[in-house]
Amino acid sequence: MMEFGPVPLARAEGGILAHSEPLGGGRMLRKGKTLEAGDIALLQGVGLSEVVIARLGPDDCDENLAAAELAAALVPDPDAANIRIARASTGRVNLYATRPGIVVLDAARVTALNRVDPMITFAAPRPFRRADAGALIGTIKIISYGVPRADLDRAKVAAAGAIRLQPAVLTSAALILTELAGAPQDLSGKGTLAVSRRLEALGAKLTDVRTVPHTETALAEAIAAAKAQVILILTASATSDIRDTAPAALGRAGGRLARFGMPVDPGNLLFHGTIGARPVIGLPGCARSPALNGADWVIERILCGVDPTDDDIAAMGLGGLLKESPARPHPREGGQDS
Repeated sequence: MMEFGPVPLARAEGGILAHSEPLGGGRMLRKGKTLEAGDIALLQGVGLSEVVIARLGPDDCDENLAAAELAAALVPDPDAANIRIARASTGRVNLYATRPGIVVLDAARVTALNRVDPMITFAAPRPFRRADAGALIGTIKIISYGVPRADLDRAKVAAAGAIRLQPAVLTSAALILTELAGAPQDLSGKGTLAVSRRLEALGAKLTDVRTVPHTETALAEAIAAAKAQVILILTASATSDIRDTAPAALGRAGGRLARFGMPVDPGNLLFHGTIGARPVIGLPGCARSPALNGADWVIERILCGVDPTDDDIAAMGLGGLLKESPARPHPREGGQDS
């Protein structure tokens, strides 16, 4: 078991300095250093008679070795997981994405790892968060200077393969826009640009953009004619019912509706389904803005081949109250009593 506390300098050699000690002249003996005879002399020279140290027991594992071993357990095949494991330092190992994608976590394994010993920790983003290449997607921190080998081994078993970076597997998308006769049109292409940038963040592209009248027949024909791997629909009028124009058009085209509505705001009015094996996503009006909304979470998962189930979307309500855009036509607090 690791010892920790103050000891006379005469017994401090070989111990790990627990707190940095100033040596005068701007010099410092940094915490975490294993004390040698020369270090003891320096400490004596500034008038210290004792120092706080940690000393590992025979069954303890050093903080850096423990962090490195835990990282190897979390990511046994870094290339396959699209993760770079950084070098251990001060008991910490960082994990970085090597390409754009979403962070896929086994939440039960992460929790089990963090329950083994409070000194053995792993922090990660929320599951399925999008990450850019080079982004920090996890950090292991051994809080104490050493941990019992038995606890580390238990944590490694619990953590096995608990994190990976899933890149996009669908890389082409069609965007179908609808327009209403006499209604103002988005001549600037703001919606198309916002959708295109969402795709580009994952290495996907808009390969087909077309505008059709806001009718069930015209929209159904466009859905059936689209050739891309994913079909996105952004209508001039918001979808307000499962039998509304866009969901009905998907059915008319031979597709299947999986779900309409999600507990994320902004983003409530999203629907998704399939036509054949290809995903179809009916985007809420807030997708015209680059600000984060519920559509981001669905698009990102679908592009990366992680189809959201009803349970997945229901769970998005926790954390689903997002920042509201000032340009929103009907603010959620508008007209309400304070």
